[in-house]
Amino acid sequence: MEKTKNIVYILAGIFLVSLFLGCVGTKETKLEPRADGKALYDYITVGNNYKTWKMWPGTGEMYPRSTEKPSEPHGVFLTTYVSDNAYSDIVAKKGILPDESIIVKENYDADKKLAALTVMYKEKGYDPEHNDWFWVKYQPNGTIDAQGKVKGCIDCHDLPKDMFKDKSNDYIWSGDLS
Repeated sequence: MEKTKNIVYILAGIFLVSLFLGCVGTKETKLEPRADGKALYDYITVGNNYKTWKMWPGTGEMYPRSTEKPSEPHGVFLTTYVSDNAYSDIVAKKGILPDESIIVKENYDADKKLAALTVMYKEKGYDPEHNDWFWVKYQPNGTIDAQGKVKGCIDCHDLPKDMFKDKSNDYIWSGDLS
């Protein structure tokens, strides 16, 4: 009995040392943003809580949609969050957002109920014709409605070039980038 007890202690010790050294157990993988709907959702919700990011300059929570847009697929009320690298370039009026910029827009209905989450993610080389933006629309539970080079998103977000000084405005409606 004593011999069995000693073996159990030895095995437990070996396991704990192995766990401490990273030899056993689940290896945590670092989440990285990329042009993939599920990976991007995991990045903005599990890896980085986008709700801790800064909001688009000059906006707050649940601001009413703009009446300047020809049609508004995003909802009646919006909250727009931006990654740190995007925020600094927006404030600096650099004109084009840097690679790995992320814009997360919460889309609310007239009753202020979350209807969708729409995300723009810029990945170098993804879609040079459209400034490398990857588009994705999620249901509130994270289910993907559309992702990739979404024609409706691209067509609509190409329109601000007529409203802002920078003729491209990097496919952004929320404000002048230059």
